[in-house]
Amino acid sequence: MSSDTGIADFGLIGLAVMGQNLILNMNDHGFKVCAYNRTVSKVDHFLANEAKGTEIVGAHSVEELCRKLKRPRKIMLLVKAGAPVDDFISQLLPHLEKGDIIIDGGNSHFPDTIRRCQEIEAKGLLYVGCGVSGGEEGARYGPSLMPGGSPDAWPHLKPIFQAIAAKADGEPCCDWVGETGAGHYVKMVHNGIEYGDMQMISEAYALLHGALGLSYDEMGKIFDEWNHGELDSFLIEITRDIMLYKDTDGKPLVEKIRDTAGQKGTGKWTAISALDHGIPVTLIGEAVFSRCLSSLKDERTRASKILAGPSTSARYQGDSKKFIHAIGKALYASKIISYAQGFMLLRQAAKEKGWHLNYGGIAVMWKGGCIIRSAFLGDIKDAYRKNPDLESLLFDPFFQKAIAGAQENWREVVSQAALLGIATPAMSTALSFYDGYRTERLPANLLQAQRDYFGAHTYELLEKPGTHIHTNWTGRGGDVSSSSYNA
Repeated sequence: MSSDTGIADFGLIGLAVMGQNLILNMNDHGFKVCAYNRTVSKVDHFLANEAKGTEIVGAHSVEELCRKLKRPRKIMLLVKAGAPVDDFISQLLPHLEKGDIIIDGGNSHFPDTIRRCQEIEAKGLLYVGCGVSGGEEGARYGPSLMPGGSPDAWPHLKPIFQAIAAKADGEPCCDWVGETGAGHYVKMVHNGIEYGDMQMISEAYALLHGALGLSYDEMGKIFDEWNHGELDSFLIEITRDIMLYKDTDGKPLVEKIRDTAGQKGTGKWTAISALDHGIPVTLIGEAVFSRCLSSLKDERTRASKILAGPSTSARYQGDSKKFIHAIGKALYASKIISYAQGFMLLRQAAKEKGWHLNYGGIAVMWKGGCIIRSAFLGDIKDAYRKNPDLESLLFDPFFQKAIAGAQENWREVVSQAALLGIATPAMSTALSFYDGYRTERLPANLLQAQRDYFGAHTYELLEKPGTHIHTNWTGRGGDVSSSSYNA
């Protein structure tokens, strides 16, 4: 194509709220952006309104967009995941040249990003799948950005992305994640952890309201107190605001909201990936299933009238102040387990896919700008900075001490919830995982014996690991074993 005649530093396709706010953010930091949208009237409206008085320019076609960009062209897609991404890539390709960069900033599933990265690189172009978190406000004033894909693209994107990203302790919440689909994989796990955090907080709410009978104003005060301690986080902060928010009739709005939770798929993807990799990410799995259970509203309504359980009016009979403290500790301990599981999954995926992930860097990316941002992530960053090869967060002295300090309260809360008939799937599975993880000998020896009994799947002996043995348990079976496999 012709020599460099471009005027814009960056191109962005997709003028929904996230796209508009990212463009305005880049403009604030001195980067000239060219905006394009499939419905071109949105471009004109944006330039005449939100972008009025800025350096932002528009394009009315993909060809015009590419013509207005400096080389190497840097074009971000902020469109719906799936077919629309492939559609825009096919539209862009005829107008791009070697070294140009396509960035997918949507919530694409990482296998799609791996495929696209390979296809684009084969054409001499560069491809980046970039997780973007922080919602509308984050996009406008500082999101968390998780770019991965073609490593050669990073030097060209780094000045822009790190300028517009949120800052945590002076560090940008953006760094290079890894190869091919690593950026979108890390964003997927971020979203899965977000599912877990939200579920755990909802369980704390159920206990405060159901077990203690606290008012929404009282609960708002408790969440505010928690937000000034070890639970300090964006999600605790917004939960406080939700508890205190009143409808026009003066009643708490949250109490009027139908108890059926939606989902867009990233939590489910995380749980499926955990199963694929054989990593017990049990808390995120329970958070996904809890949303599925919530959707069975009519069925649950019928069940509530016929299935026996403790009285719905049953209340915790002990010291309420101590129980509130215990709920906070149970929430904290469960959160540690969820993040430990999430990082176990990241480590295994990186191992199997050949990604070089920086776990301390990921904690920094998540510490500001994104939905799961919290003070707690600073402790994770410190753990991985001290030991980049840390096998599990639970092996770090800080988290060992934190779990030990919370354990008695955690057990009390899960026990009382069971006695009162209040479902706490996330907190309960976190405790079960912890107890299983710290157990040297699990009852899986019996599982292996059962599998060998009915299916000749073989087993290993403690003193002979690696040697697979089959036993004729009844004297009636044969001595031929089935091929073994790993779950």
